[in-house]
Amino acid sequence: MRQDHQYIRGKTAKFLTLFRPATGELHAEPVDTSAHAILHPWLKKELATILKQCPPAPEQVQEGCRWQDWDFYPSADQLDRFFPPIRVLLILDNLMGHRSHDLVQWCAEHGICLFYTPNAGSWLNMAESVQRIIVRRALEGHHIYDVEILKDWLREAIAGWNRHPTPFLWGGKRHARRDRAYARRHRLGGSGATPLYVLPQRIRSVRFYKHVANIDGVGK
Repeated sequence: MRQDHQYIRGKTAKFLTLFRPATGELHAEPVDTSAHAILHPWLKKELATILKQCPPAPEQVQEGCRWQDWDFYPSADQLDRFFPPIRVLLILDNLMGHRSHDLVQWCAEHGICLFYTPNAGSWLNMAESVQRIIVRRALEGHHIYDVEILKDWLREAIAGWNRHPTPFLWGGKRHARRDRAYARRHRLGGSGATPLYVLPQRIRSVRFYKHVANIDGVGK
């Protein structure tokens, strides 16, 4: 096994990502840097493409498409006077680059309502989950010294993902497995604490034991 100092330190790549959990559709692009001059134009281009795929804004604004339905500020109803109905809900990391006035204003003018994950809550962002999957598919078992090859492999992994996308769902099969595993654990002293391993449960009712016949064929 090689140590970290035995590898040649090369350049790094950033991974710009827009992910739709309901369908698994992934818009992503590996870049050299995620500066505002690169991030914001890319976001606007990809969001404009997504808006073209969305149904047109209804003439009669329905509940759930109004800004006051999603903004908790008391004067949120005033936003409906200045901006079009909401067509897209976009969740972003709580970074200063995602809160710039230019980006926020552009999204509002195009009917995109922004939400931000809480501080230290990046685990709530499903985009980071799909990023780990893409990086693992592209780079597992390899160590790349050329950043251009790195970006090409990431693009190929992104294209492969979009050919057969996997929808993400909160509380899916994995969550159900965790619930079943948690239910099998033994509560210590009636508290919420449990051992690290599953303790065998003793069956106390005779109804659960099989009825065994004796040698003469007469049941005991």
